[in-house]
Amino acid sequence: MQQIFINEEPVEGKFLISGQDAHHLVKVVRLKAGEKIRVSTGGGNNYICLVEETKDKELIVSVESQVDSTELANRIYLFQAIPKGDRMETIIEKCVELGVYEIIPVEMKNCIVKLDDKKKKTRLERYQNIAKAASQQSKRSIIPNVHEIMNFKDAFEYAKSLDMILLPYESKNGMKDTFDALEEIKSGRTIGVIIGPEGGFDSSEIDMAKDEARLISLGHRILRTDTAAICSLSMLMLRCEELQ
Repeated sequence: MQQIFINEEPVEGKFLISGQDAHHLVKVVRLKAGEKIRVSTGGGNNYICLVEETKDKELIVSVESQVDSTELANRIYLFQAIPKGDRMETIIEKCVELGVYEIIPVEMKNCIVKLDDKKKKTRLERYQNIAKAASQQSKRSIIPNVHEIMNFKDAFEYAKSLDMILLPYESKNGMKDTFDALEEIKSGRTIGVIIGPEGGFDSSEIDMAKDEARLISLGHRILRTDTAAICSLSMLMLRCEELQ
C-alpha cells in the first residue's frame, strides 16, 4: 500500500492530492480508482483511504478508517558525524526506518569529509528526500527532519536541551553502562545519541561532552560510524517499543 504525507486534514471525509505526490501515484505507480493508500497528515493523524477518482495531476481519495500512529513513545535525536562516501545516506534511510525523530549531521574534528556552504545545501536537500522516501517505505506517521549541518559545539548545546544524551565511546563498565542507561529511559523522554566519525572523537569533544552525556558501550568490537548509528537506534527502538 502506497504511503503519502500531506499537511491538511480531510475535508468532508476526502483528500484532494495534487503536485508531485499525485503525479507519482498516477503516472508512475499507475494507481487506479478502487485501490487504497495510506495518508498521514501534518497533524499526526493516519488514514486508510480509497481512491475515488484519478486525473492527470491530481486524485481524490475518501477516508475509510483512521489508524494508529507508528511513532515511538520517545523522540530520538541522532547527532551523526558526517561520514565519507554515501554512508550518510544509508544512516538516514535505516535510522528513519528504526524510528529516529530528527537527524543532525555534525562536523567533528576527525571527520574526513569537509563541505563548503554550497555542498552543505545540496547534501541537506538530498538527505531530506531520503528521509521522506524511507518514511513512506516504513509507513511512518511523520517525516523526520534532517537538521542543517552543525559543528560539534553547537550540536552539543542543542543536545543539552534533551532529557538524556548517550555517547557510545569507551565505557569503563562495559555493557553495564549501556543496560543501565536503557533501563532509565521512560516513556515520553527525549533522547540524543551522538555518533563519532571514522577517525573517532577528538579528546576535546569528549571533554566537552563527558559531564552531560552518558558514555556507553556498543560491545567489544570496533564499529564503523554507520554501523554504530544503526546499532544505537536499534537498541533504543527496542526499549521505546517496550514502553508503548
